[in-house]
Amino acid sequence: MKTPVYLDNQATTPLDPRVLEVMMPYFTEKFGNPHSATHKYGWEGEAALDIAREQVASVIAANADEIIFTSGATEANNMAIKGVMQVWAQKKPEIITLNTEHKCVLASARACERYGAKVTVIPVEANGLLDVKKLEAAISDKTALVSVMAVNNEIGVIQPLKEIGEIVKAAGAIFHTDAAQAFGKIPIDVRDMNVDLLSISGHKIYGPKGVGALYKRNHHSVALSRFMDGGAQEREQRAGTQAPALVAGLGKAAAIASNEMLQENGRLYAMMQRFKTQIKSGLNNIIVNGDEDQRIPGNLNISFPDVDNDRLLSNIRDLALSSGSACASGTSDPSHVLEAIKGPDMHDKNEASIRLGIGRFTSDEEIDFAANRIIRAVNSLRA
Repeated sequence: MKTPVYLDNQATTPLDPRVLEVMMPYFTEKFGNPHSATHKYGWEGEAALDIAREQVASVIAANADEIIFTSGATEANNMAIKGVMQVWAQKKPEIITLNTEHKCVLASARACERYGAKVTVIPVEANGLLDVKKLEAAISDKTALVSVMAVNNEIGVIQPLKEIGEIVKAAGAIFHTDAAQAFGKIPIDVRDMNVDLLSISGHKIYGPKGVGALYKRNHHSVALSRFMDGGAQEREQRAGTQAPALVAGLGKAAAIASNEMLQENGRLYAMMQRFKTQIKSGLNNIIVNGDEDQRIPGNLNISFPDVDNDRLLSNIRDLALSSGSACASGTSDPSHVLEAIKGPDMHDKNEASIRLGIGRFTSDEEIDFAANRIIRAVNSLRA
């Protein structure tokens, strides 16, 4: 077993060898520009995009021509939120979102205030889930966009997308979901759930970094301003030469995730139960953050009262895990997600929190090692 043991699969996942195999030819012999429409090299690049578009679309029951390739979910979120509000802000100035959203969603919503938008942030419940009655009370005919993350990146809870979609549709608004942590991990049907815009990331599903996608429903009401000027690539929403190698990798990763979803979720669930059983038998007074039922099986966020966070992390350096979002790890700010479910006085408590992210390549041996190391470290620090 190699250390440190990698348990940070919500931050990023390792590239699946099957994905790398598909990507490699587009770095070498199939190097053509997909928009070179007069020769074989260009046709090969274009074919890679077409195949990947079908593969990505099929995971969410969308049409291939509704998929726009981006550099990742952060760009897709920016494109969706700012794009909608630049079109609709004068007629419908309101955006509704949650206080546990990814920071790129919250920051994009605030940036839309430049266009005259009003941002309404709904607090989640103590279990991390949205009470849909609060959305029903907040939404109005002035609401242009509702943006709710499908699966939270820190605490792994699954929001009730279908119920949210019904409320948004009835109000005549546009429904966007950041599905970076949900795509390929839970069943998603954009038609059934009334999702209009959906953001995807390649490196969260064992694909390459630097590529993602935005699903944009083919409907006149789902209008976006052009995100990047230049050529006519990506439905004239995002100019610039696409990267066939990265896009092919995203497509293959999406296909694998979709085909193996049930099997993989079953394995991850059993592994996480194994870990929780060991932790609960070896430690008293632990807190599972987020709803214990409505969550993806590969995520576990737990807190340990009477333990200092920095000291705990320094005592388990042979485990590669985190105490929150990787996007915020370079700052001293506490987790806004944990603050949302625990309250602002959480900062006054001596309580360590860690996020355990197990994945496709995690072994039982690694899970047992991690549980043992955490139990020893927490008991030692409490003593």
